Amino acid sequence: MATLLDMTITHVPVLAGELIDALDPKPGETAIDATFGGGGHARLVAERIGASGTLIAIDRDPAAAERFADFERETPANMLFVGASFVDGLRRLRDDGVRADVVYFDLGASSMQIDAWERGFSYAYDAPLDMRMDSEQALSALAVVGEWEERRLAQIFRDYGEERYARQIARAIARRRDSAPINSTLELVDVIAAAIPAPARFAAGHPAKRVFQAIRIAVNDELGQLDTALPLAWEVLAPGGRLAAISFHSLEDRRVKQFLVARATGCTCPPDLPVCVCGNEPEADLPSRRAIFPSGGELAANPRAASARLRSARKLEVQR
Repeated sequence: MATLLDMTITHVPVLAGELIDALDPKPGETAIDATFGGGGHARLVAERIGASGTLIAIDRDPAAAERFADFERETPANMLFVGASFVDGLRRLRDDGVRADVVYFDLGASSMQIDAWERGFSYAYDAPLDMRMDSEQALSALAVVGEWEERRLAQIFRDYGEERYARQIARAIARRRDSAPINSTLELVDVIAAAIPAPARFAAGHPAKRVFQAIRIAVNDELGQLDTALPLAWEVLAPGGRLAAISFHSLEDRRVKQFLVARATGCTCPPDLPVCVCGNEPEADLPSRRAIFPSGGELAANPRAASARLRSARKLEVQR
């Protein structure tokens, strides 16, 4: 079984220093890691909250539960693992009356999931079409590619992958599966590449990148989960607590930004009204409305961090 040292070698936490600066975890505080993954960020937070603090880790991936066992033995803080999606985990903690000083998300698939070839997240090597973060759920990439109608495929490629050739790729998938099933990642890559005009195939990275992202988001309902999880995290957070999220594409980042900006917005009355009648008060203090990006040094050491961005907020005490 891998040790925590092994995990830190294979999993490099992105924007780690910037996340710690934003969260400012202190001894004795309660922190919720809503996306435990390889535990890279959790290790840094646990070191700061210390033996008097509590770290609650949430992850729906059964492999994360196995990694947590080593993590718990090697970490000073009081530890609890919740094996669930971050929506179900946060809802459970809220219903149990948990109040946290720190809540944070590291969104999307972890590098450990991508590097596990048999999980089928990557277009770089051949594997069964899977892409499930929870290996026990029914819906997989195989079902999406093999069973969803052409129009639905085109929609997710466009909406979740921002793929310019969404209709052409969906049509090519539908035609291919009429003659033979698409069972593996490289079979899907071949179909995608053939559907894209030759000059555009490598104009902006790998030709399958956006389609694989779209399928993964659909399989795991990542955007729906995020839309539900952010209000739950805010509800669990105590006044003065800090919330942060690291995202890896604009669809996630846009949702995080809109959520935090909405909570930082006070009066929404028309400017010509002499007094406020809406009664809205800011619930959040934003250190910046701009996202934080990885430094040049981090990008040189970890190219996978290139699309990462961090946003954070502090919850204010609001008089109702």
